[in-house]
Amino acid sequence: MAKDSGRKLVAANRKARHDYTIEDVFEAGVVLTGTEVKALRAGRASLVDGWCEVEGGEAWLHGVHIPEYAQGTWTNHAPRRKRKLLLHREEIDRLESRTREKGHTVVPLALYFLDGRAKVEIALARGKKDWDKRQALRERQDNMEAQRAIRERRDR
Repeated sequence: MAKDSGRKLVAANRKARHDYTIEDVFEAGVVLTGTEVKALRAGRASLVDGWCEVEGGEAWLHGVHIPEYAQGTWTNHAPRRKRKLLLHREEIDRLESRTREKGHTVVPLALYFLDGRAKVEIALARGKKDWDKRQALRERQDNMEAQRAIRERRDR
């Protein structure tokens, strides 16, 4: 039986890039139960309230909502349980030391299947202030207007 090849996106946390300045990105495996995998394959998950934490030398994913599997029975999972992340020791140590610094946190950016295995893309991030968010929005709008002006001038 051949596994699915390539990357199949299940959920993305687009708001994280708005609320945080992304400093470093990691790819981690996730320890899941059977009904969680089936719910993810159905394309159902939410990363909006998710965060990561290092406890006892292990990385954990908190607050990610994977709804119960519709055909699951008594074996169904809790939708917001904490899930273990599979990372290398050096990556866990780096995350732990950096999150001790003020203003740093670890947030999930995307949840996907890569060659049949569930993966989560997590980012070491620094929280943005409101004025940072407005500045980023203003820069993006200015770039769009400049590109639009270039296209209009070229099309004449």
